[in-house]
Amino acid sequence: MANYSYDEAGNMAAYFILTFLLIVLVPISLPTLSKSQSSSGCTCEECIQHRNQIRKLESGSVFSPKHHKKSLILVLGWGLFGFLAYKVATTENIVKVYNPFEILGLSSGAPLKVIKSQYKTMAKAMHPDKVKLAVNETIEAVEARFVEVTKAYKALTDETIRQNWERYGHPDGRQEISMGIALPKWVVEGKNSIWVLGAYGVIFGVALPFLVGNWWFGSRQKTKDGVNARSAATYFKMLSEDSGMDDVLSTLGKSYEWERPDVAISKKELTELEAAISEKLGDKWTTLRKNAEVDHGHERRRVAFDLLYAHLLRLPLSPSLQVEQAKTLVQSQALLSSLLNICISRNWLTPTLAAMRLQSYLAQGLNPGQTSLRYAQLPGISESESEELVHKYPLLADLIFSLEEKADDRAREVKKVASKWCKLDLVDASFQVIDDRVVTPSSIVYLVVKARLIPPTSGPVQSATEHAKNSEKRDQEFLASKKDMEDIPAQTSVSVTAHAPHWPANRKPAWWVVLADPKQGKVVVPPMRITDIPYAEADKPEVYRSYKLQFQAPPNVMSFPWRVYVISDTFVGEEVAQEITLRIDDLSVLEGQVVDEEDDISDPEEDSLAGQMAMMRGGSVKKRDDDSDEDDDESSTDDDEHQSDSSDSDSD
Repeated sequence: MANYSYDEAGNMAAYFILTFLLIVLVPISLPTLSKSQSSSGCTCEECIQHRNQIRKLESGSVFSPKHHKKSLILVLGWGLFGFLAYKVATTENIVKVYNPFEILGLSSGAPLKVIKSQYKTMAKAMHPDKVKLAVNETIEAVEARFVEVTKAYKALTDETIRQNWERYGHPDGRQEISMGIALPKWVVEGKNSIWVLGAYGVIFGVALPFLVGNWWFGSRQKTKDGVNARSAATYFKMLSEDSGMDDVLSTLGKSYEWERPDVAISKKELTELEAAISEKLGDKWTTLRKNAEVDHGHERRRVAFDLLYAHLLRLPLSPSLQVEQAKTLVQSQALLSSLLNICISRNWLTPTLAAMRLQSYLAQGLNPGQTSLRYAQLPGISESESEELVHKYPLLADLIFSLEEKADDRAREVKKVASKWCKLDLVDASFQVIDDRVVTPSSIVYLVVKARLIPPTSGPVQSATEHAKNSEKRDQEFLASKKDMEDIPAQTSVSVTAHAPHWPANRKPAWWVVLADPKQGKVVVPPMRITDIPYAEADKPEVYRSYKLQFQAPPNVMSFPWRVYVISDTFVGEEVAQEITLRIDDLSVLEGQVVDEEDDISDPEEDSLAGQMAMMRGGSVKKRDDDSDEDDDESSTDDDEHQSDSSDSDSD
């Protein structure tokens, strides 16, 4: 019969809770530990102040600390883990395995002579009749100790008792089965039953159904991209094949109707903000508001749309509006991602490119669609000044040289930004097939894009195009791997924190690789988002990174004139486009051409000496052409006539 014993010291329950805490706390803690400020980002004054401001907002102040729910859970969880770990480490383990050698003070495997000698010595010293009781010591404890020594001696000398010990682990034979339950005893005590039942009722009757119901009804309202289903429906309804950047932005603004239900801004602040935007945009603002349908009671949509354009126009806001604007901007990333997926699902090129380019305008806080404002991304250069400078200095390096020549105070900060500017160099873009040099119908094809970054102030850099085209071994190893991005060498420098002082968070630059058919306005395959592009090194043309995009070739034998776009999601105007043609060849025709070429080279002619010998050995030879046969016939006829004439003359 089993004898159940509860965990008196609570050790078993502590081990169970420690295991559960580790399973929960470690996955939550790892992303938090991985967040660190990188020193390889932009070092201009605007970016340094921006990062310090973000750090203060995240941590709060001494008098007004900002505690996130996640941080509070981590602190409490690891505190409980430390307490339980200390409790387990300092609790004495009372469970001991019966060992007669240990009881007699002998090492395992001691000979019988030594066992008997040790027992006689201990029996004389520990016999109850000869032991004088110490303070707080009872005769029962002395007798129990003597019995334990006697049992240990018999377990090692008596055959039957020794067998019991070896089989059952005890000299008295089979004992009761004791099963421990990982519950402290106070949990099952009668006086605490009402509290235990109440806790079970709250956990399983109230909390668990509430969490499951909240998750279920919340997930039904969300798409796989994490946006409201009605927002996704708005994207499907409002976007078209010809939607431009303003249309994409208006559609984005509509989705905040369901994404930000708790926005609360005073009407006075909202009216003043709209007046400032109208002063900047003029009649265009009326058209934008009409397209976004922000009036007629759509207050939350109206607020979000106003905050987006206030950011794009770099309008000053009150502290309360800045907080709401930051939340709106950060949320726009998930919404744009969902919008982009809907455009890609329909293979629409124009709205796809517009959604990608809009991300860079939001990152830099510039009015969408105006590439003449790209110098306004630099410190100290206004939007009105940017239009003039872009026309006068198309290259950023020329602008920096001009500022330094004029001893402009802004030259130093602009140069700092330019030293880490993510200007992409598309080293090579090609279609490749594993272990083959041609693309056949319906084969698996990889678009391999090789890229690096060349900041305007980096100086002359050796071209990497020739090295990229001759790196066949490197390409085949990358194609054979399962990774979409090539591994980066350990000492290679990559950009981590981009220059984006108007974005409400630290921003890591990324690029979209799009393979499209510009004539039909279609996206060929879903785009790929790439990051961690290395900076070029002057004397190392091999420093670049390869990225691959897999798709299945069309089933038709023909050529497809396509285009590769590489679009930055952080820097306005940094975009590369390259024409690329996918040629589909018929493998059977190619093999026939190769065989014919080999036959023409290797087979001897039929009427040659080598051909006669080949025919005798059963080999293949070239057949004579018709012209050559006719020439041979004519020559033979002429010979016959000549011979007949000569015979006639002889007879005469």
